[in-house]
Amino acid sequence: MNKKKPQTIPRTKDEAIAEAKRYLKNAKEILSKVKIEYDRYTDPKLVSEAAGVAYLAALKAIDGYLLGKGISPEKLPASIEEYFSVISKIPKNGKLKAHLSTAYENLHIFAYYRGGVSVDMIKAGIKSVEEIIKMLE
Repeated sequence: MNKKKPQTIPRTKDEAIAEAKRYLKNAKEILSKVKIEYDRYTDPKLVSEAAGVAYLAALKAIDGYLLGKGISPEKLPASIEEYFSVISKIPKNGKLKAHLSTAYENLHIFAYYRGGVSVDMIKAGIKSVEEIIKMLE
């Protein structure tokens, strides 16, 4: 029987940012294996997997920021609504909120759940995740 490795919650900002970067790198590696035809990825399953991992990278980066501000790992947000709520309290959060919205919509909703395979849509989502990481590290 296969035992799933339990997901560990980062304990520090540095751990969370490192995880975010690792997740994003992994997502890019997955996407690099997918052929593109007519500005669309040809394998929706791999795109969905990559999009899900990239989206999680954005959440890990936000977790890192919160851990750096003294929030305990047990009190980290558990839903997208909670993530939007906590970032609304960060000064000058407009850009961060816009990037999280793009990552959430393009990667989580359209690509992961709905099977979207537009290269431009995925690239915009990935770019937003990169910006979130840069802003919060």
